[in-house]
Amino acid sequence: MSEPKPELNLDAEVGNFSYPEDYAYDAGRGLSAATVHYIADVKNDPPWLCEFRLRALDLFRQQEQPTHWASQDLLTLDFDQIRYYLAKGQQAKRSWDEVPADVKRTFERLGVPEKERKFLAGVEAQFDSEAAYSNIKKAFADEGVIFTGSTEGLHQYPDIFRPWFGKVIPSGDNKYAALNSAVFSGGSFIYVPKGVKLKHPLQAYFRINAEQFGQFERTLIIADEGAELMYMEGCTAPKFETATLHSAVVELVALRGAKIQYVTVQNWSANVFNLVTKRGLAMEEAEIKWIDCNIGSRLTMKYPCVVLKGRKARGEVISIALANNGQRQDTGAKMIHAADETGSNIISKSISIGRGRATYRGLVHIPKHLRGCKNNTECDALLINSDSRTDTYPAITVRGEGNATQHEASVSKVSAEQIFYMQQRGLTEAQAMSLSVNGFVNDLVNQFPIEYSVELKRLIDLEMEGSVG
Repeated sequence: MSEPKPELNLDAEVGNFSYPEDYAYDAGRGLSAATVHYIADVKNDPPWLCEFRLRALDLFRQQEQPTHWASQDLLTLDFDQIRYYLAKGQQAKRSWDEVPADVKRTFERLGVPEKERKFLAGVEAQFDSEAAYSNIKKAFADEGVIFTGSTEGLHQYPDIFRPWFGKVIPSGDNKYAALNSAVFSGGSFIYVPKGVKLKHPLQAYFRINAEQFGQFERTLIIADEGAELMYMEGCTAPKFETATLHSAVVELVALRGAKIQYVTVQNWSANVFNLVTKRGLAMEEAEIKWIDCNIGSRLTMKYPCVVLKGRKARGEVISIALANNGQRQDTGAKMIHAADETGSNIISKSISIGRGRATYRGLVHIPKHLRGCKNNTECDALLINSDSRTDTYPAITVRGEGNATQHEASVSKVSAEQIFYMQQRGLTEAQAMSLSVNGFVNDLVNQFPIEYSVELKRLIDLEMEGSVG
């Protein structure tokens, strides 16, 4: 008998609630060296990590806002009004019974413990700055799999954690990677030993509860030689009038022959600035696949990257972005070929509704000294209304002999005749629009894990309800 499939609730309103704030640790508003020292002291950072944070703070101050390639909305961010660290407690609980009542109520309402029981190898639930709950099933722990928070990772497994920490994404990579490096807290640390292939996914759930708050989780995943895993993350926040900032850093390391799938379903509320840096390092014959769904937020800037470091390494990014009224989805992918016979594949689809704006921004680089490298890039956009907008900015550099790339891009608009035809068959205009949009993304949604595909289609239906009339 087949195993039951999980039902992930991605309802656009499911995360729109919050509970009164009562935090044991609060760094206050504003960003300064004192803020960094407060976080380092609360988390009992070793001296080298405190120095790492302070150097990153200097880098953040030195770098300008990247307004030349993203929305002017970034200029509205007031870093002196953001709260950089809020936590109920420093340590994640291993039992739901030990989680604070209001936090437990939040995650129970979102269905997290039920998902853990049904289909996950392990789960981590982060509430504002710290994980409130973290657990991996004993059978997987007995195989040597480590799944814990980043703080616990650096304290308990320094020989595994520290050699890769900040190496895939240096603090100076961009302004928001520097910000994360200065004030990061929470996030996941995963290590899968040689040859271990996880049959069930690991999942993290990131929840923002507080107003005018910044969440800065940092995730490091290492798959040793021949190991395989899938990691899934979900994100929600309540709707506030003021801006909320989410700025994460994710580093993946796939050693020889390893495979990592990293699945994201983002359903942030429309006041969230989502500025994320994600990069993976794929060694010889390794494979890294990013599966990304961006629905929600005021502004998302996210470009998952794979550095194909070893011969015959493979990288893939599959993404869907939906920009509704007042939203900007500035997303894409980066593929850096750094070894012979490497392959990469980018498939991106976007939907723009009302005055929403979706942008694909991609980078493919194959230097002239390499041989036998291949890339395929496909970017398709769908416009729902006359005021919606889409842009495509591919940067593809292929040099040398024996390397190949192909790029295809298309922009289409929902056909008024097709909508009219479906209405004549008894569908409402909103139903007809949803059917057209789901048809547009269907081939891509089918590449998502089955755990998500049905719910993604339902979430698109919900987004389309307000797109007509």
